[in-house]
Amino acid sequence: LGYVLPWGQMSFWGATVITNLLSAIPHVGTDVVQWVWGGFSVSGATLTRFFSLHFLFPFILAILVVVHLIFLHIEGSNSPVGSKTPVDDVVFHVYYTSKDWYGIVVTLMLLSIVVYLMPNLLGDPENFIQANSLVTPVHIQPEWYFLFAYAILRSIPNKFGGVVSMFLSILILFFFPLLHRSWLRGLPFRPFGRMAFWSFVVNF
Repeated sequence: LGYVLPWGQMSFWGATVITNLLSAIPHVGTDVVQWVWGGFSVSGATLTRFFSLHFLFPFILAILVVVHLIFLHIEGSNSPVGSKTPVDDVVFHVYYTSKDWYGIVVTLMLLSIVVYLMPNLLGDPENFIQANSLVTPVHIQPEWYFLFAYAILRSIPNKFGGVVSMFLSILILFFFPLLHRSWLRGLPFRPFGRMAFWSFVVNF
């Protein structure tokens, strides 16, 4: 969403290409794309919608963080051995608050340096060109964190099959917590955990 907001040439065509993935939906794909766009092409209506979502998502994320902390406070965290012994628990304040604040301060410092001193460091030069729907960019630069999606889309010749496979490759991550059915919460006593640990030791 944020990538589209500069409204330059690369942002315009990036939004066009990514939202066009919805056209793979059978029968209603084209209508869904036009509904997302707010017209027959990416326009000011699309920019307004994306900006609204870009503004709201951090608040939704903050609410989910609070919900996570509430559940963590009620249930408590597990230890590496999987036992629930309050005697071994470390007091949160001083130890964990100082550790967490250190990470927060360092992250905010690095973010502030990039935002205030080098704002164009991570930008695309093509985005300094005004968006033009009649001229495609010379080179649409692929982002490294989307390489898995590009590989899946390019390896499957059918557009619908490629889009479905790409979304399933992300959705499968949500099923990992549901696959855990062992009464042991810690990995050290589970055979799979031991094999995974020693394979990592050997490899790295």
